[in-house]
Amino acid sequence: MRIVVLGVGNILLSDEGLGVRAIERLQRSYSWPPEVKLIDGGTCGMELLEDIEGLDALIMVDAIRAGQAPGTPILLAGDAIPVFFKTKLSPHQVGLCDVLATLEFLGRAPKDTTIMGLQPYSLALGMELSSEIEASMPALMQMLVAQLATLGISVHPLAPEAA
Repeated sequence: MRIVVLGVGNILLSDEGLGVRAIERLQRSYSWPPEVKLIDGGTCGMELLEDIEGLDALIMVDAIRAGQAPGTPILLAGDAIPVFFKTKLSPHQVGLCDVLATLEFLGRAPKDTTIMGLQPYSLALGMELSSEIEASMPALMQMLVAQLATLGISVHPLAPEAA
């Protein structure tokens, strides 16, 4: 089984960088089995083609504008995924839409794709996540671990001194 957890976003726009910040925390906080690869995708697009082709599962982590209260955890799968790409938060979403469409055309799309994230509070210029998003990051981490469990993958927290 091959699984990629892909964090995307622009860390220069506060909460828009939550996917990248999530990957950083996941790397520090859990031990990962070899079948799971964590990727900081930043604002990449077609450069990710090779990394996500032919996967058993792709879990993408990003800021998701869904008209909810800031910090609300959001999980999109199946028919809900195209809706995610209709409301652009940043230029990287166009690139990822193109990557997924290309892989679909080539018959190499991930077998299972899930997008998860949080409703952003601020997209203003800034390197730090807002306090609303910081407060919700543990819930996002738990949601991601639970999603992996549905795929039969167990991850284990590192000891606090190792994290």
